[in-house]
Amino acid sequence: MRLPLLALLGAGALALAVLSAGMRGAAGSCLAAWLVLLALPVGALPITVVAERFGRKVRERGGIEMLSALRRLMTLMPAAALIGLPVLAAGPLLYPWVGQAPRTPMAAWWFTQPFFLARCVAYLAVWTWLCWRFARPFDEPGEGRTVPAVALHAVVGTLFAIDVVAALDPRLDSAILGLLLMTAWSGLAFAAAILLAFEEPEPIGRGRAVPGRGRLIPLVVLLGLWAYMHFLQALIVWSANLPPEVAWYAARGGWTGRALAIVAGLVAGLAGLATLRPGREITRALAGAAVLVHALEMFWLVTPALRDRFALRWSDALAALAVACLAALLHPLVAGRLTRHAPSRPRPRRLPERTR
Repeated sequence: MRLPLLALLGAGALALAVLSAGMRGAAGSCLAAWLVLLALPVGALPITVVAERFGRKVRERGGIEMLSALRRLMTLMPAAALIGLPVLAAGPLLYPWVGQAPRTPMAAWWFTQPFFLARCVAYLAVWTWLCWRFARPFDEPGEGRTVPAVALHAVVGTLFAIDVVAALDPRLDSAILGLLLMTAWSGLAFAAAILLAFEEPEPIGRGRAVPGRGRLIPLVVLLGLWAYMHFLQALIVWSANLPPEVAWYAARGGWTGRALAIVAGLVAGLAGLATLRPGREITRALAGAAVLVHALEMFWLVTPALRDRFALRWSDALAALAVACLAALLHPLVAGRLTRHAPSRPRPRRLPERTR
């Protein structure tokens, strides 16, 4: 009974999004919502790969619960890949290069809908394979496979950002957009894993750590790196006074865009200040705020290319509901080997009492 209800709710939300914003507007909203879903498994992937490289230290510092949560997020990859196929097939409604005369011989075959879809299918296939490869618990650090996996993820993520995100609005010519997008995805996935993971006992004795610090520090690093890249890109654009790039930012300004930028800066700043007095409650609160900011960032990147301004509409919420319902519908059906190899959810353990 649950699966038919999810299918009906998702189809209804998608139909209402189309009625609210038209085919083109609904396609843009669905693309942004799908990027949020894709960020969960793809963002968790490089963190899990790096954790495998330093497996012994991860265990010693109490990171088993976080790794389990990250691997559960990685099992979403098959569902995200399937949902992305019809979204990317709507490319003629979204990308300005469709229907334009090619300017170079390479553009004549690169900017075609069949080759665009083939490239996107290849990107999703590589990510699905990597998630399957690293969704299983590891016994010993695997340097021989972690380094190539990080390199492959970086290449695929950069090409994906250029083809799927940057091509929506070619006014911005950014060399760091791919790295910025991958950092935002990892920040979103890590913050979501904090909300999913059980609390586990912190090391005691000589290696004792403050509760929550082991999860807060990586979150602060990801938020700080992400905020710095946003600041650096904006500084270069505005200081160089480049009209097309300035127009790209102007379309993402307005009260809604400025409010999102202020909130994002506050979240990154408060996360840094929280390291002075870390705690489990404040870490989870900051993680929830980071998930919200990064999710809205996907709409900030995508929707102004179609509306020429950043403003949240009902079609965005309806598209997000449709994508969430489809993911909940497909995940138990297609997770397959990823789910079978993922570690079971462990029971929470009580903290040992401190002795005087």
